[in-house]
Amino acid sequence: MNKINKVTRENFTWLFDQPLDLKLSILEQHLSICQLVVNQIMEEEVKSLSGDRYSHDKPHDGRFDRWGFNPGSVNIGGKKLKVDVPRVRDEETGEFRPLDTYKELKDLDGADEQTMQGVLHGLSTRDYKGVIDYLDEGFGLSPNAVSRKFIRATEEKLKVFESRDLSDYPMVGIFIDGKYLARQQMMIVMGITERGEKMILGLLQTGTENSQAIGQLFMQLKERGLCWQDGLLFIIDGSKGIRKAIEEQFAGKFVIQRCIWHKRENILSYLPENLHDEIKKEYHQALEQKTYQIAKKMLLLLIQKLGKLNRHAASSLQEGLDEILTLHKLELAEEFSKSFSTTNCIESVNAQIQKYTGRVTHWSSSDQRYRWLATALMEIEVKMHKVKNFKQLYKLKKAIEHQLNIQASPS
Repeated sequence: MNKINKVTRENFTWLFDQPLDLKLSILEQHLSICQLVVNQIMEEEVKSLSGDRYSHDKPHDGRFDRWGFNPGSVNIGGKKLKVDVPRVRDEETGEFRPLDTYKELKDLDGADEQTMQGVLHGLSTRDYKGVIDYLDEGFGLSPNAVSRKFIRATEEKLKVFESRDLSDYPMVGIFIDGKYLARQQMMIVMGITERGEKMILGLLQTGTENSQAIGQLFMQLKERGLCWQDGLLFIIDGSKGIRKAIEEQFAGKFVIQRCIWHKRENILSYLPENLHDEIKKEYHQALEQKTYQIAKKMLLLLIQKLGKLNRHAASSLQEGLDEILTLHKLELAEEFSKSFSTTNCIESVNAQIQKYTGRVTHWSSSDQRYRWLATALMEIEVKMHKVKNFKQLYKLKKAIEHQLNIQASPS
């Protein structure tokens, strides 16, 4: 088999695009695999600093830029492996930032059979990110040492996550949704700050969306300094347990926007498929209206129509009608419907969690669930963008306060 020389700067993404015979050739050459792993580990750090290559979407407000490569090497099993080390320039200081991963990789020593099996398993499933996680945590270490190191790291992440002081982050909106891990539901609470930043506030393992358990989570958030006294907009999927917990913990200081997507899907679930497009069109035409009065009038007409087609579909739309029009009532539907009319914002987070937990085949304990999920959520959080139209959020805050004053006034 010919020696492979074309992996100096390549990583697993490149390998997956190669013909089968080249993949097999590389698998037979231990150092070529190690070189791909080393390059991928360094690339993950570079991406976290400067973003994807050629992308205009840069983390850290564009502070860090890719700046070519320097020659370098790491020690693998007593052999010196040449690598090209990416350079990252700090535009604020004008200096080059050393890669933390390269410093750690310099001291690698040995890749045992179990490590190689981990690599081969990852390659066979195309889960190269899983391979990187495995090797980055314990390249050359025994399985027990890898486990202990990972557990300590994720325990620290969980501790930080659950103890963050929230008093410095005034919120305007709260999203709540659940993520299932091996038939156990993990409720996730995400806040939107007055500056439009998305922040994961809390996490709860619960069999059902019951008000008592969720209420306990809300109490913990308040104890950590959650600012709620001026009023908050809650975006929920319609769960009665979540709603009851909000009523009990934030009495008189909340308004609820029901997810318009969940409501639509619930309505359609009662109807034959040939009617879906027609009903969806009328439903969204109503919600696209600028005023509460016109939108509600159109939805009431749709309820009448649905009543002739399926009484349960009509009842579904009637139930919570005003709450799917909360943004209209606040006179801000046009400005904020993309950000605050659905739970898509937090469901996007749930989808990203799969990238971190998808390769876990056995959840052994509640502690494991919390550690992995908190670690994933904190990784995801730093990459999230601000909500759309965030510069106008002061209008939403004022509208919430005004609506609460109206609700509190004697009729």
